[in-house]
Amino acid sequence: MTKKHSITIAVLSANQDDTQLVNSSLRDAGHAAHCHWIKNPTLFDDILDQRRVELIILNVDDYPDSVKQVVSQKDVYHPEVPVIVLRGAADEEIILQAMKDGASDLVSIEQRPRLQAVVERELRAFRVERALNSTLNSATEYRRQLQDYMQNSSTAIAYTQEGIITEVNRAWLDLFAARTADDVVGMPLMDNFIIESHAAVKGALNATAQGRWQKEEKLHAQSRIKSGSNIDLELEFQLTEFDDGPYVQIRISAPIAVAEEPTKLVHEALKRDPTTLFFHRSQFLDRIAKRLKRKPKSGLHALVYVKPDDFSEIKKRVGILETEEVLAQFAEELRKRMHPRDIAGRFEGTVLMALLERGNERDAEVWGQQLVDHIRNHAFRIGDQEIRLTCTVGVVGVSGVYSSIEEIVSAAAEAHDTGKNSGGNAVHLSESTDVDTRLRQYDEIWVKRINAALAENRFRLAQLPIAGLRSDSTRMFDMLVRMIDEQGNAVLPSEFLPAAERNNLMTLIDRWIISSSISFCKENDAEKIFIRLSRQSMQDDSLVEWVLTELETHGLHPSFLCMQIPEQEAAKYIKETKVKADEFREANINFALEHYGVDKNRFQILDILRPNYIKIDGELMHALMTDTELQDAVRHLASAASQRNVETIAERVENANSMAVLFQLGVHFMQGHYVHEPEVVLQEPANVAPTTLEAMGSK
Repeated sequence: MTKKHSITIAVLSANQDDTQLVNSSLRDAGHAAHCHWIKNPTLFDDILDQRRVELIILNVDDYPDSVKQVVSQKDVYHPEVPVIVLRGAADEEIILQAMKDGASDLVSIEQRPRLQAVVERELRAFRVERALNSTLNSATEYRRQLQDYMQNSSTAIAYTQEGIITEVNRAWLDLFAARTADDVVGMPLMDNFIIESHAAVKGALNATAQGRWQKEEKLHAQSRIKSGSNIDLELEFQLTEFDDGPYVQIRISAPIAVAEEPTKLVHEALKRDPTTLFFHRSQFLDRIAKRLKRKPKSGLHALVYVKPDDFSEIKKRVGILETEEVLAQFAEELRKRMHPRDIAGRFEGTVLMALLERGNERDAEVWGQQLVDHIRNHAFRIGDQEIRLTCTVGVVGVSGVYSSIEEIVSAAAEAHDTGKNSGGNAVHLSESTDVDTRLRQYDEIWVKRINAALAENRFRLAQLPIAGLRSDSTRMFDMLVRMIDEQGNAVLPSEFLPAAERNNLMTLIDRWIISSSISFCKENDAEKIFIRLSRQSMQDDSLVEWVLTELETHGLHPSFLCMQIPEQEAAKYIKETKVKADEFREANINFALEHYGVDKNRFQILDILRPNYIKIDGELMHALMTDTELQDAVRHLASAASQRNVETIAERVENANSMAVLFQLGVHFMQGHYVHEPEVVLQEPANVAPTTLEAMGSK
């Protein structure tokens, strides 16, 4: 670093004299320092966004944020910029802690010569690293580009700036049936894709431009290359730096057509109903019988019974010959909302059935409600006619209460009939009552197993990381629970928690989860853990006091915890939820609403409960990728939440397409298998869980 080189420095302190101190110290050493005085975190954001800062100097004694908070804030914009900490006095332990929190060094304010030396050292290292990275990236990228063009790559490649195509190769022209580059260059990239893929492609472009896209990720999009037909494409994105600025490179491998044997196609066609293209009844029942023999990796199976309402009226309008076309279109709308592992069949007449894999019964019910709402608002076209219809959905969660497929199907049909008899255009979840003999016998078994697992310390904690969409997130985790059976196999929550809820065991289990999660937070340097509470715990007057005692025992601040409950539950019991939310807020414990829906204006509940976070319902994620109306609803929700200082987390994000769409819609965080599979983190707990409510401190 030469003495004539100007240095741009952000000085973080509530006292402007510190800016003069830094300025004079560096000028005495012969450096032309240009210092920006930052007296609060809001001004710091503005400077980071608008200026190219090379160094940050923080007077930690005279600034509202800690070292860790300042480092996290600057990492959103410039993770490579060093932070030097000033304070009145320093020793080796204080310096070490500052460096653990992300600072490059810590200097006593009185040690001006050392400050000069540390600044010079950090700036030299910063500039050398930046120059080296730039040189290596430019050289590597140039060689790779040259190789691609020289070899006349079969991969279609285009470069874009701000969504506009600036350059393409021959393979790109061939893929999109363009005659010359002049037909493509200067046009929006979006013009190549159908509107349902726009949100995902835009999100991937923006995420790449901001350095948030992983090179190995692939996006799936559809293009109407030939008139009247769509083709599935797999896109790769990479940020590239040229002399005139950053570009986004898009690579598309040529789609491979897989020819299937005619005999196989015929056999497959014979298994399916020609109108709906779903399995025939016998084939459907055979498949669900095989599927139900093995448990899903997470959650449970749910059977849904779907039937259009008052189809005889539709037949009068369109005629008997066109009713199959109506049913075909109806089946297509159902198909669009199915997940890859769902199975559907035409059961009888106009009845369609599907076996879903979902987290719990509520998720299946939400899926049914989404279908009901969509069908009500959808226009079916038969010739010149526009047909409107509604449907009713019966839902039953598959559990040990039912001894045969016939009983499960009957329960789903009865649930449908209940919904239809109440007026139709509805979803109804089959719920066995507590007086049901089979249910009581089923619960008796589970209560014994749950109590035995608690007594023998056979509960395990699992964590699901929460990742930042717009920035590198803090270490946040959603805490889950598993039970280990007598043979050492993991039991999913969907199997034992319903029985625990029906038999008033949830307070005990919740406290085990909270205590174990606090230990996990302390031992793994987590910065935020999300713990879901049952309704029983929300009614527990002693909960907050007990949690604060646990936190104090482990030396953790209450803000490390975030308690969460389903939005549907909160809305149903809004008064008592508000009381508990206020208690959490007063105790500095965060609060979240999970499974948050977007099917209607729900912002009033945000104003009443004032949560710190909302988790957007994971059941929306599958349809979100192509449903533009749903995308608008999520965008509106994310905006409304941000205006209220509520951060948004998307549940059950399974792939890069979902991530790209969510990035485009302004969501803050995400969780799900795309981020990380749930991981058991407490294989051998050090503390045996208490086996009585008294031992856990419950009143």
